[in-house]
Amino acid sequence: MPIDHRRRKPVMTREVLAAVATLVAVTCAFAPTARAQTAYPMLMSLTPTALQAGTSGTATIASRYALDGATAVLVSGEGVTGSVVPDAPPADAKAAETKAGGTPKPRESLRVTFTAVADAVPGVRDVRVVTPLGVSTVGQLLVVRDPVVVEAPPAATPPADGVAGPAHQEVTPPAAVCGTIAKAEEVDRYRFRVEPGAALGFHVWCMRLEDRVHDLQQHADPILVVRDARGSVVAASDNEFSGDPALWHTFAEGGEHTLEIRDVRYLGNVHWTYCIEISARPIVRTVFPAAVAGRAIPPLAPLGIGADASLTARVPGPAPGPDGLQEVTLTVDRLGAQRQRLMLVDGAVAGEVSGDNDTPETAATLAVPTVLNGMLDREGDVDCFTFEARKGQRLDIEVFAARLGASVDAHLRVLDDKGRQLALSDDITVGKRKVTDAAIESWTAPADGRYVLEVRDLHMRGGDAFVYALEVRESRPWFELFADTDKTLIAPGTTGVLFVRAVRRNGFNGAIQLAVDGLPAGVTASCGRILPGKGQDGCIVFQAATDAQPLAAPITILGSGRHEGDEAAPERTADAVVYQETYLPGGGRGHWPVESHVVAVSKPADIRRVTVGETAVRLAPGGSTTLDIEIERAEGFTANVLLEVTYAHLGGVFGNSLPEGVTVDASKSETLLTGGKTKGRIVLQAAANAPEAPEQQFVVMANVSLNFVMKRTYGSPPLSITLAK
Repeated sequence: MPIDHRRRKPVMTREVLAAVATLVAVTCAFAPTARAQTAYPMLMSLTPTALQAGTSGTATIASRYALDGATAVLVSGEGVTGSVVPDAPPADAKAAETKAGGTPKPRESLRVTFTAVADAVPGVRDVRVVTPLGVSTVGQLLVVRDPVVVEAPPAATPPADGVAGPAHQEVTPPAAVCGTIAKAEEVDRYRFRVEPGAALGFHVWCMRLEDRVHDLQQHADPILVVRDARGSVVAASDNEFSGDPALWHTFAEGGEHTLEIRDVRYLGNVHWTYCIEISARPIVRTVFPAAVAGRAIPPLAPLGIGADASLTARVPGPAPGPDGLQEVTLTVDRLGAQRQRLMLVDGAVAGEVSGDNDTPETAATLAVPTVLNGMLDREGDVDCFTFEARKGQRLDIEVFAARLGASVDAHLRVLDDKGRQLALSDDITVGKRKVTDAAIESWTAPADGRYVLEVRDLHMRGGDAFVYALEVRESRPWFELFADTDKTLIAPGTTGVLFVRAVRRNGFNGAIQLAVDGLPAGVTASCGRILPGKGQDGCIVFQAATDAQPLAAPITILGSGRHEGDEAAPERTADAVVYQETYLPGGGRGHWPVESHVVAVSKPADIRRVTVGETAVRLAPGGSTTLDIEIERAEGFTANVLLEVTYAHLGGVFGNSLPEGVTVDASKSETLLTGGKTKGRIVLQAAANAPEAPEQQFVVMANVSLNFVMKRTYGSPPLSITLAK
């Protein structure tokens, strides 16, 4: 099962504890400074958290650190825009003035107007605020189909019906009810009426809206309860979509009912916002088939809560994008538009196997290579497939289920013709996150013969939503890319850096050249490469012109490369998946994928320039060199600054574009600049057996700590290092 960082108690090794101690010393040293470090806004919540398509609405964004001077709002996807609501002038100008010797309190809330066009596709959008200090971290806005009902303030008088707790707020379905589980023991109650025999779906968005919030270390775990007029529970749900509840209920009795939502632990937080979608429409999890051939997609069967066989989903027009997992817009009967992941295949796709294939003896025959649609349609269902393989033949075998929205927690095995297990996969890592799909990479057949694939749910569950796509393909070298982090902030005339990491699959050994698309005006990029062989990271250095205007724009990060040693190998390309760092309990650094990386030009901040004496470094194996570094501080800024060439936290390295075998000699380096110091040095040491590497791009960073996890990074101009005898 996936690791749930919200509920697991962190375990620290001695090395991590030592790193914590060092980081605490560095971070705490920032406090007694003449000028506080400049922090970009870190969004915490949006209230209300939902917006109905075809309407405009005003929301309040709460943030850590200053939202002062906010100029723009960025919303991912199409059909939704945002703008900052101008402040009304203060009634008493003198009262608004800062007292002599006082410091204005940073603004940590902002009113924003969102507008969604009528055909805006429902779902979650990433929201950012652009300020003079840079672009914020990501917040979440939910686009819904139905009118938004906002939780009323607590009643000042006891409820008329005598029921303990706050007065029940009236709602009329269909509706999207938005509120906050703001304090401990809070139970929010909403009263609604139904006719006898009516069926309604209740879909909660809460925990999922918090995953990408940087500094919300403890997340809500909501539970939903429906009661009849007598107070008896008629339906309840917990943990249907991750930690969020959802249910479908047919009401035997009409009349008044009450909907309750609370945290299952009776905890609360002012940033635990929620939206409960209430309607007679089904709650679609996935579709079947989930893998489709070609670009003209046939009608699909929606599956989920309240879905039945009468429903059909269609993809208007040809499906976009290359082969593989793609998010497309479906039109679903009685529901409308919905974003859904499908597996697009250039070639034939096998259909669901009819008949019994629960055992190796009754296994269905499978051609290789192939993509097959499957369903575990009952509890205890096991799907077995037999295939022929040659000795030494290498295959990739992968089950797609969770990534398609299905309920399957995939468990995959390869058996020989005697039923003996040869390979097993349960959960896998995709980028920086665990998912409950399964994959066996580069499985090698030990002999000519017949083999069996076994697919089941880990917990032997089954049902309509337990669908999957099984792909068996010849192993081929390829790579994936992901970017750490989600934003680069640069002031006019300065530079910033972004690290991109490669995950090499099936022995891909080539160099990967990085590139970007969509840079804002006045910003250029020096795109490095990920070295061949064991190379893992590369860096992109952004530079803003001295006359660059404050603005922000999302960019696309790409990479291309060819497997070495095979002249016929095609060039491989990949877009980088972008991750936002999150603050984990105990001080760890987590990651959640976001829609895009944003490059923002901000006003000058704490560090005005990072200069390195030598910009082209040459090292021999076993040798060393010293980088003399000088920073220019803003006037009054005396906080500690840490000089680094790798992006690290608590002993983990998240970005290192140095060649293999090149490390920092910490004993000879001076990297912590305290008390307003401006000069330091980094000594690079090459191992005696370090392989040669020509002109690899790297950068020196001047990092200023904002909290225990987040840093504001200032970069030098791009540097190069050549490792040669």
